[in-house]
Amino acid sequence: MRRPVGLLACLLMLAGVMMVPKTGDAGTRWRLDPEHTTVMFEAPHIGYARIFGLFQRVEGEFDFDETTRALTYLRIKVDLDSVFTNNQRRDRHLRSADFLDAYDHRIAEFVMTDADPASDTTGQIIGDLRFRGVTRPITLDVTLNRIAPYPFGGNYVLGASATTVIRRSDFGSSYGVAEGWVPDEIPVRIEIEAIREDPAR
Repeated sequence: MRRPVGLLACLLMLAGVMMVPKTGDAGTRWRLDPEHTTVMFEAPHIGYARIFGLFQRVEGEFDFDETTRALTYLRIKVDLDSVFTNNQRRDRHLRSADFLDAYDHRIAEFVMTDADPASDTTGQIIGDLRFRGVTRPITLDVTLNRIAPYPFGGNYVLGASATTVIRRSDFGSSYGVAEGWVPDEIPVRIEIEAIREDPAR
């Protein structure tokens, strides 16, 4: 059984993860479109109902060769202070050291170290996540949705979806676990669109 892995965010993130990393020439640089990138999470609230939230500020970039399907570099940053669950009091608590510790460690950062393809459009991205001042390896299950010219404007866009499970205790957060208020393992879903940079820029 594969061990549940941590956050994000993270990141996110995560495009074209089915590609095999390669050495040599870097692929084309792509940047996440913040207007069409979402990092979401859910957690049961004392067993009564599921609470959903998201992070409103995410940025990242990666090098990907569409022809060879080689992903050679990926870095994603999530601003933990931008957490939103549609309840200000709850959001303040999530920013505290009980959960995200956003006041002392505002940015969660994911850097890819490897990729494991399963098919032409699915696979995993493996990397190091720094969250709450702790760095641990995590894995993202990724699906490549589409690569094509954007129908509005001149951009060339890659879209991908990713999922993982956060084990909070891996990063030093255990608030409410023993009491059954908030689980240790938190599902995370990431939806991204990334814009290919013009090589002439």
